[in-house]
Amino acid sequence: MSPAKTKLGWVKSLREMAFRLRGGVWTLLFLVILLSGHPSRQSILRGLPLVVLGQALRFWAVGCIGRYRGEKVGAEKLTTWGPYAFARNPLYIGNGLIGLGWGSMAGFLPTAIFVVTFVLLYTVLIIPHEESFLSEKFGAEYSRYTERTGRFYPVKWPKGRIAGPFDGRVLWKSERHSLLTTVAGSLLIIARALTG
Repeated sequence: MSPAKTKLGWVKSLREMAFRLRGGVWTLLFLVILLSGHPSRQSILRGLPLVVLGQALRFWAVGCIGRYRGEKVGAEKLTTWGPYAFARNPLYIGNGLIGLGWGSMAGFLPTAIFVVTFVLLYTVLIIPHEESFLSEKFGAEYSRYTERTGRFYPVKWPKGRIAGPFDGRVLWKSERHSLLTTVAGSLLIIARALTG
């Protein structure tokens, strides 16, 4: 096997592992934010709106895609409406807003740790892993989608492509764990601010 193929195989394995362990890494990252932070009442007011906005974005995104939980990448259809008309990764944007909100609630150091870890984890490992899967499964359709929609922001304004199916029933099934984590994490940071 050539060195290039060996390197590609190693990178692919690392990306698969990062995707599979993303929930555990997220929990670890939260603990670092919580334990390294010094939240105050003012910082809570600064960060909490970002947390709420991030969770709201996640609700919108989950309702549009339906199923998304799992240790392996999977997609039954290519979702290009709702928040996916603006950016290809609204769930991760939501995560980023939640983490940035938690970091802002906890202080400068936790915010810096979060931003660096989040950017490396998602832009280098998790998102490229998902993009590879989507490109293989949806081919030219996915390629056209990436041309008009950025990873994290609109490349072109999505005229008329926002409307599409939304299933609110899936929120309890697929998003309750994330919601409980978001609420519990926020309450722990708030408790530190009130008792510190």
